[in-house]
Amino acid sequence: MLDEKIMKEIYELVEDTRDIIVCSIGEQGYPNAKAMFKVAHDGLKTFYFSTNVSSNRTQQFMKNSKACLYFFESKKINGLMLIGDMEILLDNETKQNFWQDGWEMYYPLGATDPDYCIAKFTSISGNYYNSLKKYIFRVE
Repeated sequence: MLDEKIMKEIYELVEDTRDIIVCSIGEQGYPNAKAMFKVAHDGLKTFYFSTNVSSNRTQQFMKNSKACLYFFESKKINGLMLIGDMEILLDNETKQNFWQDGWEMYYPLGATDPDYCIAKFTSISGNYYNSLKKYIFRVE
């Protein structure tokens, strides 16, 4: 288990990072990366993103759920990689629960837009880098 100071740094990095690098596995088996903004999260275990059903990333996750998230703070030269699985949620209740005003510009039909979905990432493990040290841990 990581000490309290390191855990505090990790949680601060997650809270302060809006744009997260999200990685999927493409059809040829190579990693694909894209910046996405988190809609919500529950500690280090679960993260939610809004995206288009028709996007390449969503289609990749529907075929292969393996994913990772990367958070970084360039001034402090620290970063956090979380490894886990991404699930694409298409049900109207979930979509409505996460809907935010202003998203009509991305999803013109609103929360019921068939091209709108929620991507749910569930962490398995993490790798935190800070001050020339690496901390590898399981996410419980």
